[in-house]
Amino acid sequence: MSPDGMWSIGELAEQAGVTVKTVRFYSDRGLLPEAARSSGGHRRYGPDAFERLRLIRSLRTLDLPVPEVGRVLDHGDGLTDALEDAIDGQLRELGSQLTALRWREAALQLVRDCPPEERGDRLRLVGAVSAPPSTVPLARFWRGALPVRLSPRLVSSILDYAVPQPPSDPTPAQVLAFARMYAIATAPCPATDPRRSAGNRTDKVHRPDVLYDGLFDAYMLAAADVKTNRAPKRGQALDCFVAAHAESRGLRDSQEFRRRLSGLLTLAADQMVDRYWELTGELSGAPEPTLGRAQEWLRAALDTDVAAAAG
Repeated sequence: MSPDGMWSIGELAEQAGVTVKTVRFYSDRGLLPEAARSSGGHRRYGPDAFERLRLIRSLRTLDLPVPEVGRVLDHGDGLTDALEDAIDGQLRELGSQLTALRWREAALQLVRDCPPEERGDRLRLVGAVSAPPSTVPLARFWRGALPVRLSPRLVSSILDYAVPQPPSDPTPAQVLAFARMYAIATAPCPATDPRRSAGNRTDKVHRPDVLYDGLFDAYMLAAADVKTNRAPKRGQALDCFVAAHAESRGLRDSQEFRRRLSGLLTLAADQMVDRYWELTGELSGAPEPTLGRAQEWLRAALDTDVAAAAG
């Protein structure tokens, strides 16, 4: 430092253990303002420049972008809100990168450990999915399958169940489950495909909110039996299930309606959608049954009820 308490750019760089080019870079971007210029036009820095440069280097060591460093410096050198926000942003970015690496690792293990004859298929499946994976195609699939007039409240509730969040540290089996769900959701869907719109499958459903509110109630009533693998049977859950279908059509529950509903649900059944729900359970690993399992149990209970009445 010169007798006047000022640093030349070379002195400051040497003291801080960086290059002159580095000091000039930060100066040019306004992070390290010069205090004056010498008679020869050279940059001169004040006594606080050294500590400011150390802080800049510390922030950059955390991999904060230069604009974020500037915002932190504008608010002082303590642990300000700006610094906390910048660190939180970096932590989120780092978390995303780590999740991506874990998904890639699990995908590699999946392909490495499978039988040679299955590698081509698994490569195609996992190769179509980004890391970390996006659930947007899954949500789009279900939005397209739900009735247009269904309320945003119920759409959101259904998506919460139908679009599980991928785990941050997946097993190879979970990577495979998600990749298969992704393949189902993104497969071409011709106009005749029953998955194209639930509204096309539900036979004059005038009040879709009544239907889906009632279905949710029925699923919750059936959950205990589904979870313990009890055989489908008559009871409150089935009555609630049938009532939801009847009321949404402006009809009453009757044995004739149950017979007709059983036929409609058989026609509307889709193996790919059923498989999607199975994969949802594999991905989440949650002990609670999926909505798909509950729907299948109630369909079977209805068929049993109809068969018993006919016999």
